Amino acid sequence: MYYIPVLGLVGLVVMVAKAMWVSKQDAGDANMQELAGYIAKGASAFLKAEWKVLGVFAALAAVLLAWSGTLVPHSSWVIAVAFLIGAFFSAFAGWIGMNIATKANVRTTQAARTSLAKGLQVSFNGGTVMGLGVSGLAVLGLSVLFIAFYRMYVNGASPNGEEMMKALEVLAGFSLGAESIALFARVGGGIYTKAADVGADLVGKVEAGIPEDDVRNPATIADNVGDNVGDVAGMGADLFGSYVATILSTMVLGREVISSGDNFGGMAPILLPMLIAGLGILFSIIGTFFVRISKDTDSVMAALNKGNIGSIVLTAIASYFVITWMLPPTLEFARGDVHLVFDRMNVFYAIVLGLVVGFLMSYITEYYTAMGRKPVMSIVQKSGTGHATNVIGGLAVGMESTFLPILVLAAGIFGAFELAGLYGVAIAAAGMMATTAMQLAIDAFGPISDNAGGIAEMSGLPPEVRGRTDILDATGNTTAATGKGFAIASAALTALALFAAYVGLAGITAIDIYKADVLAMLFVGGMIPFLFSSMAISAVGKAAMDMVREVRRQFKEIPGIMEGKAKPEYEKCVAISTQASIREMILPGALALLSPIIVGFAFGPEALGGLLAGITVSGVL
Repeated sequence: MYYIPVLGLVGLVVMVAKAMWVSKQDAGDANMQELAGYIAKGASAFLKAEWKVLGVFAALAAVLLAWSGTLVPHSSWVIAVAFLIGAFFSAFAGWIGMNIATKANVRTTQAARTSLAKGLQVSFNGGTVMGLGVSGLAVLGLSVLFIAFYRMYVNGASPNGEEMMKALEVLAGFSLGAESIALFARVGGGIYTKAADVGADLVGKVEAGIPEDDVRNPATIADNVGDNVGDVAGMGADLFGSYVATILSTMVLGREVISSGDNFGGMAPILLPMLIAGLGILFSIIGTFFVRISKDTDSVMAALNKGNIGSIVLTAIASYFVITWMLPPTLEFARGDVHLVFDRMNVFYAIVLGLVVGFLMSYITEYYTAMGRKPVMSIVQKSGTGHATNVIGGLAVGMESTFLPILVLAAGIFGAFELAGLYGVAIAAAGMMATTAMQLAIDAFGPISDNAGGIAEMSGLPPEVRGRTDILDATGNTTAATGKGFAIASAALTALALFAAYVGLAGITAIDIYKADVLAMLFVGGMIPFLFSSMAISAVGKAAMDMVREVRRQFKEIPGIMEGKAKPEYEKCVAISTQASIREMILPGALALLSPIIVGFAFGPEALGGLLAGITVSGVL
């Protein structure tokens, strides 16, 4: 197990090398650097404000966790330490991505003055820093803590016993810390970016009739900051949490797999998901070298897909050799009266199935969001007759887009279960998440390209430069959507494994919807994502109105803005988005965190299982 942290370290070392390369690229003229400096300063100010609030939350949650850990026989107060480490790593992963994104944006703009190929190279390498930072920190943190807790609680005891159960229960604090920070980072960053975007567009584009990202718009800097704090820092923390939860749930189920005669004292099923994740980092690094174009007419999306497919294929090939080395020919999943015997090759097929599900989710998301594809073109055609048909067409396509992904996920869950039971479903999810470094690199490339286009517009660069950044930005909008689709799919595929782990730890045999309290909570759970979304959308509306009023004030009270003779007060719009997003993220976040706690204490573990099932199905759709 001691070589698994090394794989995480390799990812972080390559991340540093990529970050240094990006930082050495030409950052353009003084005007471009000044504009990029405003964006970097605004993003940093938001994270500092957010971290102050989250720091208080993390400290209070850690105290409660330490107390609750003393009440449960197979837990410990040490779970609070794991929680704080997970929270810190999640926030740090988001900061790494945002820090490099605010350096890569202006360098991408300058590179686009040369060629589209050079612009892609800079923006994608910036995204790669994000991907490797998230996956490297996750594998390193999880594996080092597992080794520490193994020595503390197991130390040679049976890998299927209560000692291992305690070690994994304490390790779950790391995942909880990561997921908690991810929730607030995603909500806060999302409110920020949409409020700034809507506010900038309503007054700048609609009322004043100036182009998007026009330097005369007081909200344009806040809009560009939002791309970084929402789609980079928020997304990084989000996938960090999903990545860790997937690996950990597989480890928890691996404790119930009897692996007699393996080379790791029966621990191979527990160690396998961490090793697959670590190898996924290496193959994602190799996959990045496939992402390149030679001329401006080449497809950027095709180049990104080539890197994604390359990392998936290499991970699948390596998994075969890892499984035949680690696992004995047959394994047995044992829980109560359930005894399932399966072949080690079934585990390999489950991993391949997870990789295929991940690829299909990316492909389907691309189909529904890419320019030139039928779904987007149908909305374009409906937009020709006004706002009403645009909204109707968009909602219809959005609802239709749930059909194929859900069928793929359902088939993946069913197929993986047939191959290796609950462990098969969990290891399929771990296989899918193995290429997270590549997925995040492709995702983070989007907001970097968006910022690059904004800087090109604000700097008044020649039309061909904005043309190249627009190509990158259009592709980036699709890759940002595929990143979200990937995050949702990973959560859905992991759901059965998480429920199985939950049922085992909660001491119940099933979640029976024939019981009134369970069925009642199933309905309540199905409602919560709708209420959460309502709160988030309302928060964006309130923050956007604050932004609209401020932009109108500046246009009215600062003479010479429209003529370019006076500089807008960008920092006031940044402050409005920052304050509004921090204030408004608390209520939706509290709903997500407190509802399971209240239901669990009030109605018990089985009713809580019903609530979680309702939230999962409704939320994924």
